[in-house]
Amino acid sequence: MGLGGSDMYRQQILDHYKNPRNYGELDDPTFTHEGENPMCGDNITIDVALDESESTIERVAFHGDGCAISQASASMLTDRLEGMAIEELEAMDRDDVIDMLGVDISPMRVKCAVLAEKVAQDGYEIYAGEKDLDQTTTEE
Repeated sequence: MGLGGSDMYRQQILDHYKNPRNYGELDDPTFTHEGENPMCGDNITIDVALDESESTIERVAFHGDGCAISQASASMLTDRLEGMAIEELEAMDRDDVIDMLGVDISPMRVKCAVLAEKVAQDGYEIYAGEKDLDQTTTEE
């Protein structure tokens, strides 16, 4: 799989890949957004439900398919997003995602790792009227 880092982190990624957290769809999401990484064939759709003030993420679900890195990253990210303030989501960057995964990611795999983060961020920006985009893609 080309992952550097400790066995513990590799096991954690495999666990999230085989037993994804928050996998599925929300019945009443505040917004839904999808994205893909065409280089690897990763595809992720994220549903987010915000609280009444629309400042905190209450619930998150994702579905899609792709490589172990993209799916484990989505699983780990959705775990982290529940209860998070929108400002924290907007401030996240690729280093936060790579730190969360806990392994060295090769440059070719960074797009797999950050897909879920970009989909969640773009989804909120579209919902808030800050961005007009049909689908997120990590292939720029």
